[in-house]
Amino acid sequence: MRRFACWLLDTGPVLVLAAIAGAGSFTHIRDTASQHGQTGWMSWAVAVCIDLTCVMAARERQRDKNTGKARPGRVTWPVLVLTGGITLSLAANLAQADPTVWGWITAATPAAAFLIAISMLERRATPPGPSTTPATSPVPVSAPELVPHNAQDQDHMQNERESDLAPALIDYARRIAAEHHTRHGKPITRDALRAHLGVSGQLASDLLRALA
Repeated sequence: MRRFACWLLDTGPVLVLAAIAGAGSFTHIRDTASQHGQTGWMSWAVAVCIDLTCVMAARERQRDKNTGKARPGRVTWPVLVLTGGITLSLAANLAQADPTVWGWITAATPAAAFLIAISMLERRATPPGPSTTPATSPVPVSAPELVPHNAQDQDHMQNERESDLAPALIDYARRIAAEHHTRHGKPITRDALRAHLGVSGQLASDLLRALA
Protein backbone atom coordinates (compact mmCIF):
# COMPACT_ATOMS: atom_id res chain seq x y z
CA MET A 1 0.00 0.00 0.00
CA ARG A 2 2.81 2.39 0.83
CA ARG A 3 4.51 1.58 -2.47
CA PHE A 4 1.30 2.32 -4.36
CA ALA A 5 0.91 5.61 -2.50
CA CYS A 6 4.48 6.64 -3.38
CA TRP A 7 3.88 5.69 -7.01
CA LEU A 8 0.63 7.68 -7.06
CA LEU A 9 2.29 10.78 -5.58
CA ASP A 10 5.16 10.50 -8.03
CA THR A 11 3.25 9.62 -11.21
CA GLY A 12 -0.21 11.04 -10.42
CA PRO A 13 0.53 14.65 -11.45
CA VAL A 14 1.93 13.50 -14.77
CA LEU A 15 -1.14 11.34 -15.42
CA VAL A 16 -3.48 14.22 -14.55
CA LEU A 17 -1.53 16.52 -16.86
CA ALA A 18 -1.70 13.95 -19.65
CA ALA A 19 -5.48 13.52 -19.18
CA ILE A 20 -6.29 17.25 -19.15
CA ALA A 21 -3.92 18.13 -21.98
CA GLY A 22 -5.13 15.16 -24.01
CA ALA A 23 -8.74 16.24 -23.55
CA GLY A 24 -7.94 19.78 -24.72
CA SER A 25 -6.00 18.56 -27.74
CA PHE A 26 -8.71 16.00 -28.46
CA THR A 27 -11.37 18.74 -28.50
CA HIS A 28 -9.40 20.89 -30.94
CA ILE A 29 -8.82 17.95 -33.29
CA ARG A 30 -12.48 16.93 -33.11
CA ASP A 31 -13.71 20.45 -33.85
CA THR A 32 -11.27 20.82 -36.77
CA ALA A 33 -12.36 17.49 -38.25
CA SER A 34 -16.04 18.44 -37.83
CA GLN A 35 -15.52 21.77 -39.61
CA HIS A 36 -13.90 19.99 -42.54
CA GLY A 37 -16.57 17.45 -43.36
CA GLN A 38 -15.96 14.73 -40.77
CA THR A 39 -19.20 15.18 -38.82
CA GLY A 40 -20.77 13.01 -36.15
CA TRP A 41 -18.81 10.10 -34.78
CA MET A 42 -16.17 10.45 -37.51
CA SER A 43 -14.84 13.64 -35.92
CA TRP A 44 -14.37 11.74 -32.66
CA ALA A 45 -12.71 8.86 -34.50
CA VAL A 46 -10.21 11.21 -36.16
CA ALA A 47 -9.30 12.76 -32.80
CA VAL A 48 -8.90 9.35 -31.14
CA CYS A 49 -6.76 8.06 -34.02
CA ILE A 50 -4.34 11.00 -33.88
CA ASP A 51 -3.94 11.04 -30.07
CA LEU A 52 -3.62 7.26 -29.74
CA THR A 53 -1.17 7.16 -32.62
CA CYS A 54 1.11 9.52 -30.69
CA VAL A 55 0.84 7.36 -27.56
CA MET A 56 1.42 4.14 -29.49
CA ALA A 57 4.44 5.57 -31.35
CA ALA A 58 5.97 6.80 -28.08
CA ARG A 59 5.56 3.36 -26.50
CA GLU A 60 7.03 1.66 -29.56
CA ARG A 61 9.98 4.06 -29.49
CA GLN A 62 10.55 3.15 -25.84
CA ARG A 63 10.37 -0.56 -26.69
CA ASP A 64 13.02 -0.08 -29.40
CA LYS A 65 15.31 1.53 -26.83
CA ASN A 66 14.83 -1.32 -24.38
CA THR A 67 15.46 -4.02 -26.99
CA GLY A 68 18.42 -2.27 -28.61
CA LYS A 69 16.71 -1.69 -31.98
CA ALA A 70 17.11 2.08 -31.77
CA ARG A 71 20.54 3.14 -33.00
CA PRO A 72 22.07 6.60 -32.57
CA GLY A 73 21.54 8.82 -35.61
CA ARG A 74 19.00 6.49 -37.19
CA VAL A 75 15.38 7.59 -37.76
CA THR A 76 13.09 4.66 -36.99
CA TRP A 77 9.52 4.06 -38.06
CA PRO A 78 8.04 4.89 -34.60
CA VAL A 79 9.88 8.22 -34.67
CA LEU A 80 8.38 9.04 -38.08
CA VAL A 81 4.88 8.08 -36.87
CA LEU A 82 5.29 10.17 -33.70
CA THR A 83 6.47 13.15 -35.76
CA GLY A 84 3.45 12.85 -38.05
CA GLY A 85 1.04 12.62 -35.13
CA ILE A 86 2.58 15.66 -33.45
CA THR A 87 2.33 17.65 -36.69
CA LEU A 88 -1.34 16.79 -37.18
CA SER A 89 -2.17 17.53 -33.54
CA LEU A 90 -0.45 20.92 -33.59
CA ALA A 91 -2.02 21.82 -36.94
CA ALA A 92 -5.52 21.03 -35.62
CA ASN A 93 -4.91 23.05 -32.47
CA LEU A 94 -3.58 26.05 -34.40
CA ALA A 95 -6.55 25.86 -36.79
CA GLN A 96 -8.87 26.59 -33.84
CA ALA A 97 -6.83 29.57 -32.62
CA ASP A 98 -7.42 33.25 -33.17
CA PRO A 99 -5.02 34.66 -35.77
CA THR A 100 -2.79 36.24 -33.14
CA VAL A 101 0.46 35.22 -31.50
CA TRP A 102 -1.17 34.56 -28.13
CA GLY A 103 -4.03 32.80 -29.83
CA TRP A 104 -1.60 30.34 -31.47
CA ILE A 105 0.36 29.90 -28.22
CA THR A 106 -2.70 29.17 -26.09
CA ALA A 107 -4.20 26.86 -28.70
CA ALA A 108 -0.95 24.89 -29.01
CA THR A 109 -0.51 24.57 -25.24
CA PRO A 110 -2.76 21.48 -24.76
CA ALA A 111 -1.03 19.56 -27.54
CA ALA A 112 2.44 20.52 -26.29
CA ALA A 113 1.55 19.61 -22.69
CA PHE A 114 0.10 16.29 -23.83
CA LEU A 115 3.28 15.39 -25.70
CA ILE A 116 5.45 16.48 -22.75
CA ALA A 117 3.44 14.27 -20.40
CA ILE A 118 3.82 11.31 -22.77
CA SER A 119 7.58 11.86 -22.97
CA MET A 120 7.81 11.99 -19.15
CA LEU A 121 5.89 8.74 -18.77
CA GLU A 122 8.04 7.16 -21.46
CA ARG A 123 11.21 8.34 -19.70
CA ARG A 124 10.08 6.92 -16.35
CA ALA A 125 9.18 3.57 -17.88
CA THR A 126 12.63 3.17 -19.43
CA PRO A 127 14.83 0.94 -17.21
CA PRO A 128 18.20 2.35 -16.18
CA GLY A 129 21.09 1.34 -18.38
CA PRO A 130 23.97 -0.78 -17.18
CA SER A 131 26.73 0.92 -15.26
CA THR A 132 29.59 2.09 -17.43
CA THR A 133 32.11 1.55 -14.65
CA PRO A 134 34.11 -1.55 -15.52
CA ALA A 135 34.00 -4.24 -12.90
CA THR A 136 37.35 -4.90 -11.39
CA SER A 137 38.26 -8.51 -10.92
CA PRO A 138 41.14 -9.67 -8.84
CA VAL A 139 44.13 -10.67 -10.89
CA PRO A 140 45.56 -13.96 -9.72
CA VAL A 141 49.17 -13.64 -8.74
CA SER A 142 51.07 -16.85 -8.90
CA ALA A 143 53.84 -17.56 -6.52
CA PRO A 144 57.31 -17.43 -8.05
CA GLU A 145 58.50 -20.81 -9.13
CA LEU A 146 61.69 -21.84 -7.46
CA VAL A 147 64.12 -23.36 -9.91
CA PRO A 148 66.82 -25.53 -8.34
CA HIS A 149 70.33 -24.59 -9.36
CA ASN A 150 72.00 -27.92 -8.67
CA ALA A 151 71.26 -31.52 -7.75
CA GLN A 152 71.61 -30.86 -4.02
CA ASP A 153 68.94 -28.13 -4.13
CA GLN A 154 66.70 -30.39 -6.19
CA ASP A 155 66.96 -33.22 -3.65
CA HIS A 156 66.28 -30.75 -0.83
CA MET A 157 63.11 -29.46 -2.51
CA GLN A 158 61.96 -33.01 -3.24
CA ASN A 159 62.41 -33.98 0.41
CA GLU A 160 60.41 -30.94 1.50
CA ARG A 161 57.52 -31.85 -0.83
CA GLU A 162 57.48 -35.44 0.41
CA SER A 163 57.51 -34.29 4.03
CA ASP A 164 54.49 -32.09 3.36
CA LEU A 165 52.38 -35.07 2.24
CA ALA A 166 49.65 -36.04 4.69
CA PRO A 167 50.19 -39.44 6.28
CA ALA A 168 46.59 -40.40 5.58
CA LEU A 169 47.11 -39.67 1.89
CA ILE A 170 50.26 -41.77 1.82
CA ASP A 171 48.46 -44.67 3.53
CA TYR A 172 45.59 -44.44 1.09
CA ALA A 173 47.99 -44.38 -1.86
CA ARG A 174 49.81 -47.40 -0.39
CA ARG A 175 46.56 -49.38 -0.28
CA ILE A 176 45.75 -48.41 -3.83
CA ALA A 177 49.22 -49.45 -4.96
CA ALA A 178 48.92 -52.78 -3.14
CA GLU A 179 45.53 -53.52 -4.70
CA HIS A 180 46.90 -52.64 -8.13
CA HIS A 181 49.89 -54.95 -7.66
CA THR A 182 47.65 -57.79 -6.48
CA ARG A 183 45.26 -57.38 -9.38
CA HIS A 184 47.75 -56.78 -12.20
CA GLY A 185 50.91 -58.35 -10.85
CA LYS A 186 53.03 -55.26 -11.38
CA PRO A 187 53.71 -51.97 -9.55
CA ILE A 188 51.31 -49.10 -10.11
CA THR A 189 52.43 -46.36 -12.46
CA ARG A 190 52.28 -42.65 -11.87
CA ASP A 191 49.51 -42.13 -14.40
CA ALA A 192 47.41 -44.94 -12.91
CA LEU A 193 47.83 -43.52 -9.39
CA ARG A 194 47.03 -40.00 -10.61
CA ALA A 195 43.88 -41.20 -12.39
CA HIS A 196 42.69 -43.19 -9.39
CA LEU A 197 43.30 -40.45 -6.82
CA GLY A 198 42.40 -37.52 -9.06
CA VAL A 199 45.55 -35.60 -8.19
CA SER A 200 48.17 -33.80 -10.24
CA GLY A 201 51.03 -35.58 -11.91
CA GLN A 202 53.55 -33.94 -9.60
CA LEU A 203 51.68 -35.10 -6.49
CA ALA A 204 51.38 -38.62 -7.89
CA SER A 205 55.14 -38.67 -8.48
CA ASP A 206 55.76 -37.49 -4.91
CA LEU A 207 53.47 -40.19 -3.56
CA LEU A 208 55.27 -42.89 -5.54
CA ARG A 209 58.62 -41.71 -4.20
CA ALA A 210 57.20 -41.70 -0.68
CA LEU A 211 55.95 -45.24 -1.11
CA ALA A 212 59.31 -46.37 -2.45
